[in-house]
Amino acid sequence: MKSFDVPIIYRSPLITAIKKRRKEQDRMKKDFTPTLLDFGPLQIFLARHFGFCYGVENAIEIAFRTVEENPGKRIFLLSEMIHNPQVNADLEAHGVQFLQDNYGKQLIAFDILTEKDIVIIPAFGTTLELEEKLNKLGIQTEKYDTTCPFVEKVWNRSQQIAKKNYTVIIHGKPKHEETRATFSHAAFYAPAVIVKDMEQAIALAKYINGGKPPSQFYEEFKGQYSDDFSVTHDLQRIGVVNQTTMLASDTQAIADYLKQAMIEKYKLTSETVGERFADTRDTLCYATLENQQAVSRMLQTDADLAIIVGGYNSSNTSHLVELCEEKLPTYFISSEEKIHSGNEILHYDFHTKEEILTLDFLPQKTPVKILITSGASCPDALVEAVINKLADFYPVNVTTDELISKF
Repeated sequence: MKSFDVPIIYRSPLITAIKKRRKEQDRMKKDFTPTLLDFGPLQIFLARHFGFCYGVENAIEIAFRTVEENPGKRIFLLSEMIHNPQVNADLEAHGVQFLQDNYGKQLIAFDILTEKDIVIIPAFGTTLELEEKLNKLGIQTEKYDTTCPFVEKVWNRSQQIAKKNYTVIIHGKPKHEETRATFSHAAFYAPAVIVKDMEQAIALAKYINGGKPPSQFYEEFKGQYSDDFSVTHDLQRIGVVNQTTMLASDTQAIADYLKQAMIEKYKLTSETVGERFADTRDTLCYATLENQQAVSRMLQTDADLAIIVGGYNSSNTSHLVELCEEKLPTYFISSEEKIHSGNEILHYDFHTKEEILTLDFLPQKTPVKILITSGASCPDALVEAVINKLADFYPVNVTTDELISKF
């Protein structure tokens, strides 16, 4: 796989050594057991897969190269490059300005832009409408488009099934940049609907089988369906794609549920199901899936707590938190600075969207066993910083440099 030129400040000597060793030992990526870092009184179990994915590294490389190659030019990002506060702050420090926030709210008016300006498309991609608006201003986005290839794969798959007269069902968060972009691309070719969770999938199935009156759909799914959507006509043939950062198991469960609804409605067999339901399993992002599988395997470890590192508005990171919360105390932090002296941690509750201060989060026992992973937009340097901060709480019998030498 291609390697990217990512600023060294995001790299970690320890994590790089670990990942290199694990890759050499497991080139087929079949071993999901975590990596043990044994400090004596502190034992840290690192997930097999975590941190920057292909799409994120590609976006970061393009963004920083754009800054370096265009001194004196005004450079804008359509919205956050990725959902990581450190990376976005670094880009701002290099003079990059953000045109919109994560939800599409305008921060800087488009009418100040000129054809001499550079606008970078973030890793999530953008809508066809925004792309057209920029092009009409004389801004060519192709050279500075950092859209993740796996997001584009979802767009391409949507287009393929749309051309076969399937309606595109998108499992995603309606306000998320990626879902808005995918919806725009899908709706250009076919009717499209966003379902945010299994509850909405169950509701949609009732419109498929006639359990709910069609008129109710337009209020229940307000803002989540394409123009001129017809409940009676457009739910006869469907295919499910996803926002790539959703829980893979949730997407599969939603697809299975809707598939079964079609089977029951049209009395389909295994041979005829394809007439009504498109096979779109190949749209699941490999990195999202691997990170989630690694967490599931890591959770088989007898541990005291889990720490997840990443941006608070990162969808893929929140799903890793969600998996861990089912098993043990879990703390979602954006950096090592959230771990305070005095055994305190300031962590984020993504359910209530607020930070919580928890005292005595480390149990009074030895060894303390902690599971650690991070989101796909989190620099490895932050993970190492968290490890070092935790090690400061204990009379450890090995240094980070000594651990590196073991890998």
